[in-house]
Amino acid sequence: MAGGGFRFGIYLGMYAAACDAGKAPDLVLASCGGAIAAAVIHAMPDPVQQKAWLQSHEMHRFWSAITPAPAATIHRTVWGLAARAFDPRPAARVPDLFNNYLFALPALPQLALPTGVRGPDVALVGSKLLFDASEVGRGRGQRRLFEQTVFCGPRAAQLLHGATAPLGRAEWAGTTVAPHVVTDTSMPLDVAARISVSDMYYFACHSHGDAHYMGGVVDLFPIELAHRLADSVVMEFKAPFDQFMSAPAWRAVLGTDANQRLREVHAQHADVWIDTSDIEQALAKPFLRKILAWRENRVRLEPAPNYPAFVQHMEEHWNFGYARAREAFARDNPSTQHGMRLVNRYNRL
Repeated sequence: MAGGGFRFGIYLGMYAAACDAGKAPDLVLASCGGAIAAAVIHAMPDPVQQKAWLQSHEMHRFWSAITPAPAATIHRTVWGLAARAFDPRPAARVPDLFNNYLFALPALPQLALPTGVRGPDVALVGSKLLFDASEVGRGRGQRRLFEQTVFCGPRAAQLLHGATAPLGRAEWAGTTVAPHVVTDTSMPLDVAARISVSDMYYFACHSHGDAHYMGGVVDLFPIELAHRLADSVVMEFKAPFDQFMSAPAWRAVLGTDANQRLREVHAQHADVWIDTSDIEQALAKPFLRKILAWRENRVRLEPAPNYPAFVQHMEEHWNFGYARAREAFARDNPSTQHGMRLVNRYNRL
């Protein structure tokens, strides 16, 4: 479950389609917004409960409670976008992920169920900062700034032992990502999900214990990790990154080309590709709209005007994910397989 951002509800639809097709996964590997969906799937495996949670009053209040960051003034935001867009250098300086962000994210509604029933295991991608706030703005040179970290259970950690971080390879000459993946089997699920969604420039890095973490963008499309975990892999086929906001952010923080990485992922094998590349057109009306609040000198998120409108948006997101996954599983010819054993190798340990 690769990203999704504010549209992470599409993944709950995909999961429901997998269940209906007799292909429910053994393990969900997720990054960024997909980590929220994965946590929900683990906590409440029933798709009906998942959809009810997605459309709940609590989730409506959660989205409505996202506030502008203290330093997210309009001129600073626009200047930052322009500076990144016109700077071709790969991560020339240590980025400020402590103060330079747009929105403050409230705590997610509780996921725990009293029954103790749990869904498939999850592995969530995040990254540990290898610098602190005192180093922000310094020249980076060739220093690596992020250590890709996967929050998972012991069996997945064993399978990922010795894995190379895709963006840490030597061929990414300007990369800020350390070469090797590390795993963490002790991080609470809600904290791991919160870490994974800490996308640079949207939300602040997340502190836990004595460490600071950035989100799953460090490996947004973890197909190489999926193949270490799986005999059969289902991946999302994504749209290209925009050249003004997303791609420059990758270059400034990760030192890499976002669309080159996406092409690299799409060129690899997956048993099933779920095509969401037209999501911007299919879900053209956002339920959270960025607006420039000139009087406040802030960038704000304007949520759906009322709860029924919010429910309708979530319905559209869920239905989009469900329909695209059903199409993909139908192309996969279910009559030739008995279920989607997403992590057969994982189960054999």
